[in-house]
Amino acid sequence: MKKILIIPILLLSLVFKAQAQDDAIQKFFSNYMEDDRFSRVYISPKMMQMAGGFLKNNSENDQDAEDLGTLIQKVKGIRILSSEEVNGQELYNEAMSTLTKNKYEELMDVQDKGSSLKFMVREEGGLVRELLMLSGDKGGQFTLLSMLGAFTYEDLNMLAEKTDIPGMDSYNKGSKENN
Repeated sequence: MKKILIIPILLLSLVFKAQAQDDAIQKFFSNYMEDDRFSRVYISPKMMQMAGGFLKNNSENDQDAEDLGTLIQKVKGIRILSSEEVNGQELYNEAMSTLTKNKYEELMDVQDKGSSLKFMVREEGGLVRELLMLSGDKGGQFTLLSMLGAFTYEDLNMLAEKTDIPGMDSYNKGSKENN
């Protein structure tokens, strides 16, 4: 009887361990949660639903505001980790090394005089499930932005153009340069 119980417990522990290793960004984020050199921001799905609902309810026949409200409600969470007191280039390289490369597709990569900026997406079922931005430079700046949801590329373009979500200004500049 004990052997029968041990097998399912072992299988469950392997599943949970695999899931814990799956989210490299969350693990990287957790490594620096208690480090006072970093600013940390987490915006929950509920907060995004509230903001989107507020926009939709107060759009007063403004189709753009209503569309943006619907779009913001698609955001399932935003995590931001940033610092101006670290070697940003080293942290950028560390973050890149922790990623499961086959899960992310590169959208944009900018390397310029000791600074790096990269946008990547993780897609599932034809939708962008995560937009990831990493930037770092030798001057001491580092930023990681992870936005979860279910977006089309048109959604991301609208978010970049019409919101002040941190990091989306860089996405918007890059998408205009690529057109």
